[in-house]
Amino acid sequence: MTPGPTAFEADAVRALAARWLPWLGDDDFVCSPAGLWLALAAVASGARGRTAEELRGLLGVDGEAAAEAVTAAGRRLAVTDGLVVAAGVWSRVSVLDAFRRGLPDVEFGVLRGAPAWFELPDEVFGATDDVSLGEIPAVAQDELDDWIRRATGGRVQRLPLGLDGSEDLVLVNALVLKASWLTAFPAHLTRDEPFTDGWGDTRPVPTMRQRIPADGVWSVDGVTVVELPCAGDEAARVRFALGRPGAGPADVLPAAWAGPAARQPLAADAADLALPRFTLRTKTEADAHLPSLGVGRSVRPGADFSGLSPAALIVSKVVQEALVEVAEEGVEAAAVTQVAMTRSAAPPRHQVVERIAFDRPFGVVVLDASGELPLFAGWRRSAPGGARSGVA
Repeated sequence: MTPGPTAFEADAVRALAARWLPWLGDDDFVCSPAGLWLALAAVASGARGRTAEELRGLLGVDGEAAAEAVTAAGRRLAVTDGLVVAAGVWSRVSVLDAFRRGLPDVEFGVLRGAPAWFELPDEVFGATDDVSLGEIPAVAQDELDDWIRRATGGRVQRLPLGLDGSEDLVLVNALVLKASWLTAFPAHLTRDEPFTDGWGDTRPVPTMRQRIPADGVWSVDGVTVVELPCAGDEAARVRFALGRPGAGPADVLPAAWAGPAARQPLAADAADLALPRFTLRTKTEADAHLPSLGVGRSVRPGADFSGLSPAALIVSKVVQEALVEVAEEGVEAAAVTQVAMTRSAAPPRHQVVERIAFDRPFGVVVLDASGELPLFAGWRRSAPGGARSGVA
């Protein structure tokens, strides 16, 4: 059996998540810390000099070590039941062979964008000379959108950010999970229950109900964490985190991946769980956060990605689209991270049962089978089905 992520990989992704969460605000969102780390680490494998130093400060790796970490983490994550990991790079500038070899699990292709025909080899030009210049960006968009649909099983239909023809290189990472609860919520018990959103408004929302054992509930610094087991020998860990009234996502979500030493067990024999049925979907422009995370050189002229391409590339966009859907039968989640680069310039007895109602803003975190590496992290501030956020 392939082991779970190493202590380094788990620590690096958790550290990135903790630094990123404060910049995501406290409205509804879902993100993939693992997806962002994998995408940026792949780019960091081609960084050199001070550009590499900045990326290493955020990711923990750069250069050859980053390439090895991306490959190892992707393979270890792939053993989680129901989880698909995929990545691809499309370019219309030369990509160094060493960069390709360092990422053996990444697909490489030609980005059919205009102009810059002079940089394409003759065999590629010959294959595209029946396509007009005006059609070329649309052709590239269709090709990458088709890859996204295949990689995510249709959960994401297109790139988070449409191509406009200015991109010289596009790196895309996809994570997709579909898992069934080990014990499904009885559908006949779902009924409307009050939910007080982050603005203080209370409204009824469809709420699932289930009694769960005490070992699936614990607290970390006042945050209640509930883990619902999924079916499978190497199942993902899905945890819901409920903080004190008024607590925000940056304070609440890290409790979901806190280690056993920080946990306080539930002082009861079981818990009656009341959990809203909900969907979160978010598009996040993560490139706007990079300077605040200590990564400024990568997005400015003078960035050094000489280990990736002889072209003078900078990171122009980092956009992520993520989805989490929680229902009676199970959980589905998907995330696509897109990096665009351009040239710069016991016996039955009476039980004590605690009621845990997720009736105010709460978090959801999906971890790999080891329970250590956050694949997805979401925050629900609005009432599920409410009109404020436009999500279900």
